[in-house]
Amino acid sequence: MNPTRPLRTTAVPALLTVSALIALTACGTSEADSSAPGSKATVTVRIPDPGNSGVLALGKKDGSLDKALAKAGAKVRWTGSAGPFAPAAQAMNADQLDIATGSITSGITSLAQRPGFKFFTAVDPDATGEGILVREGSDIRSVADLVGKKVAVNQGGTGEYLLLKALAKAGIPAGKVTRVYLRPDQTAAVFNAGKVDAWAVWATYAVAEIGSGKAHFLADGAAIGSDNYSLNAVRTEFAEDHPDVVKALYQYLHEASAKEKQNPAAYLNVFTDVGPTAVTGKAKEVQTAITAKSGTVDPVGPEDIERFEAVAAFYTEQKVTKDRVDVAAHLLDVGKLT
Repeated sequence: MNPTRPLRTTAVPALLTVSALIALTACGTSEADSSAPGSKATVTVRIPDPGNSGVLALGKKDGSLDKALAKAGAKVRWTGSAGPFAPAAQAMNADQLDIATGSITSGITSLAQRPGFKFFTAVDPDATGEGILVREGSDIRSVADLVGKKVAVNQGGTGEYLLLKALAKAGIPAGKVTRVYLRPDQTAAVFNAGKVDAWAVWATYAVAEIGSGKAHFLADGAAIGSDNYSLNAVRTEFAEDHPDVVKALYQYLHEASAKEKQNPAAYLNVFTDVGPTAVTGKAKEVQTAITAKSGTVDPVGPEDIERFEAVAAFYTEQKVTKDRVDVAAHLLDVGKLT
C-alpha cells in the first residue's frame, strides 16, 4: 500500500460512530491467546463498540474487520461504546482500550495531559456536518448576533473550538458570548427547551436536529474555516508491540471509508432500522448527503501536521490550553510501520 495520500475532499468527523459516553471495564493489557502449543499468539485489539452505523459497524456485522485483522494475527474485542475522545484517551492511558477516534481539537486537550497514545490516521475537516446550530425561527441570523447569548459547547473539544473559531473570524471577543459547558449527549434537550441560544456541535448530534426540521446551521465548518480533523488514535505501547496490526487496521479503515463515501446508505442502520440508534426520515437524507461529500481515512501528511499545529497555537491563544501542545510528537507514520 502506498502511504502517499490522495487528493481529498472534506470528511465526516468520526469514523467510529459516536453513540454514548464510553463505558469501559478494566480488562488489563491486550490479550494474546494461543490455540495450540507452539502456535503464534492471537493479538486482541480493544475497540469501542461502533453502534449502528459506520464502517466499523458494518465490519463487525459482516466479519470483514476480523478477517482483515486475522491476516496480521489479531482479532477485535468490542468494549464499551464509542463516545467523546477525552474518556477514551483516559481509557488508553489506563490500558483499558487500544484504539479510539476523536477530533484534533479534543485530541490536543488530551495531549496536554499525560498521553499514552498516538494518532495514526487523519480525515479532513467536515465542511458540512459540523457548525453552530440555532433553532428554526431564531432571531440569530449571523455570528455577530451571538453577542450576549448562551452557546452550548463541549469543553476543550469540537464545540468550543467551533465557537471560538467563528467568533475570532468575525472579530468578536470570546468573552462577549457565554459558553455553557455540557456533554454533547445531554445537550439536545437543553437546546430544544431554549435554555441555550445556540449549540456548537458536530454531525453525530447535528444530523438529528437538522433532520427534525427544528434547527439549522448558523455557520457550518466551511463558513467557520474549521481545521477540525478526525483522527484515529492507538495506545502507544500497543503500537510499539504490534505495528503490523495497526497497519492492517489502517488499511481496512482506508478502503472501507472509500466504499462508504460511494454508498453511504449501506453504512447506516447496520443492525437495526428502528429505535433510538436508527437514522430515519429526513435525518437519513442529511447524513447520506454529508457522507457522500466525505473524504477517506488516510495517513497523516505534512500538510495536515501544519494545520494541527495551527489548531494547537489557536488553543493556546484562546487559553483553552495553558501551553502549546506539540502535536507532531504524538503522531505515527503508518507507512513506516513494519
